[in-house]
Amino acid sequence: MNIIISNSTDEPIYLQLVNQLKEQIVKGELLESQPLPSIRNLAKELRISVITAKRAYDELEKEGFIVTVAGKGSYVAAINKEMFREAKVKMVEEKMTEAINTAKLVGLTLEELQDMLKIIYEGW
Repeated sequence: MNIIISNSTDEPIYLQLVNQLKEQIVKGELLESQPLPSIRNLAKELRISVITAKRAYDELEKEGFIVTVAGKGSYVAAINKEMFREAKVKMVEEKMTEAINTAKLVGLTLEELQDMLKIIYEGW
């Protein structure tokens, strides 16, 4: 498990942890039923508060990415990766629709918008 916590971002630490773990689960880097570090060990390893680590695990469990078994620990849950991906694609479509509507309001052409998208996409 490879987690990098940044103190120079506005994103809360628990959310950085949640997003990175979700990404590793969806990409298959963390496998179904794979045990995760205990909340205490994770907090110690990342030098974060136990409360922050617990909040991240609680969020992941609420969203169905992990399961916690009392007295045994937390494990990667079985998720339907296609359904998760489809939900994210829908979110991208909604945000792009909003961006396109704004672009039209300010008079950007399709070509200008495509150029902008290409520059932003390749910058990542």
